Amino acid sequence: MQRLLIVGGGVTGLAAARAGLDAGFAVTLLEASSGYGGKLVLGHVAGSTVDLGAESILARRPEGVALAKAVGLADDVVHPATTAAGVWSRGELHPLPSGQLMGVPGDLRALSASGVLGSRGLARVQADRVMPKTPVTEDVSVGEYVARRLGREVVDRLVEPLLGGVYAGHADKLSLRATVPQLASLAAAGTPLTTGVRELLAKGAPAEGEAPKPVFAGIRGGVGRLPGAIAADVTGRGADLRTDIAVRALRRTEDGWRAELSDGSFVDCDAVLLAVPAFVARDLIAEHAPSAAAELAGIEYASMAITTFAFHRSALTDVPLGSGFLVPPVDGRAIKAATFSSVKWPWLAHSAGDLVVLRASLGRAGEAEILEREDDELAKTALADLADATGLGSAPVDRHVQRWTDALPQYAVGHLDRVARIRAALPPGLAVAGAAYDGVGIPACIASAGTAVSTLTEGNEEK
Repeated sequence: MQRLLIVGGGVTGLAAARAGLDAGFAVTLLEASSGYGGKLVLGHVAGSTVDLGAESILARRPEGVALAKAVGLADDVVHPATTAAGVWSRGELHPLPSGQLMGVPGDLRALSASGVLGSRGLARVQADRVMPKTPVTEDVSVGEYVARRLGREVVDRLVEPLLGGVYAGHADKLSLRATVPQLASLAAAGTPLTTGVRELLAKGAPAEGEAPKPVFAGIRGGVGRLPGAIAADVTGRGADLRTDIAVRALRRTEDGWRAELSDGSFVDCDAVLLAVPAFVARDLIAEHAPSAAAELAGIEYASMAITTFAFHRSALTDVPLGSGFLVPPVDGRAIKAATFSSVKWPWLAHSAGDLVVLRASLGRAGEAEILEREDDELAKTALADLADATGLGSAPVDRHVQRWTDALPQYAVGHLDRVARIRAALPPGLAVAGAAYDGVGIPACIASAGTAVSTLTEGNEEK
């Protein structure tokens, strides 16, 4: 039996452990921290269990929900009670227009009715349909291309807050091909964006009489339950999972690899899968794949914080509630998004009783200053914005501040080519997977893990 060492116990590493077992490997997984899950972690606010990291799974991709069901959580997969979201723009809450793809509008009536854009911005969007085709033959930033076709206001008021919610980055720096591949296909064909988005969304619409498929899913009790369920599943199948132990170095051996560990011991294996941030992988492979390490060094990361609050329900009587709202960075606000968690997730509403749980995220790429504030000040900053947006005036019953330092990789222009160069430069028996490469969401990380294991399986079969 071939031995697979997985470095990193986030959802990517755990999914890789399961895929490795399925492929016939003897699996060892090492995690440097005290627990599994990475950014999928649970905490408590006012006695209620809450997600302190990701709190939903993209359901339009099958990998996340399928894995949750496969590890025993099928009865606990749930969907939001409401998907109504808003945009807090120019000091007012507007509905997020329907018929859009990552902020790029396909339904001009819904866009106009939302009130997010001014009259000039709307007129500029409409010009897209009569502008000459401008096919894109190479990767560009999302902001550059959308602004060229639809005007700057669409980028500032819609694309930026939506992209920022996923990547904590900036539209003018993020790769079109890597972050919104559907738009990249339209750009390559020179298709007017509004027309192309409308057609794309129509293809995915349910047939007459069918209920629309949910975009997101959650897990009763929190998405942070998923790592523990995967860990229990793979441990029960024979995987060796260890926490509080780091890999200090990788060495080539005659038969494969040797990992030198932080406790002075070592692990010998036939293949290694690095499910760690790019900057950690860089240091581990520098000796064996210097060109790949140099490329890994070029992947930048953004830091962010999530502030979670519990309020008495009476404090939010006059607050316009939905699932939450996004915030365009052009307005200079500290928060980038807010989620009314106990409105969005019925299981949390039941758990919280007469309390309402809200959370707000702060921090984008290049905004280190705000995250240098103490927890109390950071919470006050978020509360001030929440009050301005909703009229909320009462103090919270409880709060929690969760910082995620260097947590979100930035997919710069040319990212897909960079990833291809990294993988091409890796020696046999070594693979990388995770949010730094193939997508930052839970399903994308699971798929990345599966692809990496398949690569290692093919490599071992060739030995």
